Amino acid sequence: MTQNLIHRNRALCFVLIIYVLLFCFPRRLFARNLPEEYTTRNITETIEVSNATRHDFSRLVDVQVGSHVSGVSELKRYLHRFGYVKDDGSKNFSDVFDGRLESAISLYQQNLGLPITGRLDTSTVALMSSPRCGVSDTHMINNGMHVTARFTYFGGKPKWNRDSLTYAFSETHRLDYLTSDDVKMVFRRAFGRWASVIPVSFKEVDDYKTANLKIAFFAGDHGDGHPFDGVLGTLAHAFAPKNGRVHLDAAETWVVNGDFGSTVAVDLESVATHEIGHLLGLGHSSHESAVMYPTLPPRTKKVDLTVDDVAGVLRLYGANPKLRLDSLTQLKDSLANGGVSERFLSGNVTGYALLVVLILFV
Repeated sequence: MTQNLIHRNRALCFVLIIYVLLFCFPRRLFARNLPEEYTTRNITETIEVSNATRHDFSRLVDVQVGSHVSGVSELKRYLHRFGYVKDDGSKNFSDVFDGRLESAISLYQQNLGLPITGRLDTSTVALMSSPRCGVSDTHMINNGMHVTARFTYFGGKPKWNRDSLTYAFSETHRLDYLTSDDVKMVFRRAFGRWASVIPVSFKEVDDYKTANLKIAFFAGDHGDGHPFDGVLGTLAHAFAPKNGRVHLDAAETWVVNGDFGSTVAVDLESVATHEIGHLLGLGHSSHESAVMYPTLPPRTKKVDLTVDDVAGVLRLYGANPKLRLDSLTQLKDSLANGGVSERFLSGNVTGYALLVVLILFV
């Protein structure tokens, strides 16, 4: 261990001790595992844009247990898709609001940070109707203990065992209304956010077939067993290490640089940052502010990594040695109600306290 690293760790320890003594009682961080999903299959070469639209479950608000209402079967299929409802193998779901659906709704509410009621209240239905990532929420289960982090991992906690990864864009599966330069710029910034906190660099290359990470736009059924469902449904999905693929729905209205002219516009940089988290091995987070939260409303930009995002990825890869410590003395966010902002890179004490725990004591 170098002398600089020793001094750095001592400084971080000092900050942690002060924070614990003054503001909180230390609580252990827990991470839950997601099962590793998606098998590699050949990808079709033709993009056929689907005309399907987003899920709209608004007609189901306040439907009660025992009711038989048209649309409940669609909701069950939605919850089955993301790991909340099991079937008997036939995938034939009825329109009866039964006890199994009530339990699934409660689990969904728990995982996504909603009040746990088991009812289809307005906030739950609105979230279910929101665009989201196509990666399943399976095993985002609260173990009943109070936790300070909500990040999750794929089953087995897969990761890349290298400090440099290459990425490339498909030449055939691309958008015709965004320039190649714009798309590359967006992903360059998104990769840069993750690289700023972990000791892994990302380099763009031309050879799509040999790149570690492969980025492409598809629509509908594109051969990987997880078809896209049209405008404002599932926006994208990515595969755990060391698969390296990320697919984005070509049916969406993707925008760059916050040009939200359309009511169905989706910010490409926000989704890119989220999906890169999956490529690195992170599952979904139940913190709404986290980049790894599974849903993203249209016309929304959400690209800043939070404490939860950073804590999760540091558990896998450790810290980038170039992380600056001069902001330790700059508490920019005011304390309110015993809590602080979750933004890690804004220089708040909570972020660096978590960093200490993760690097030194895990």
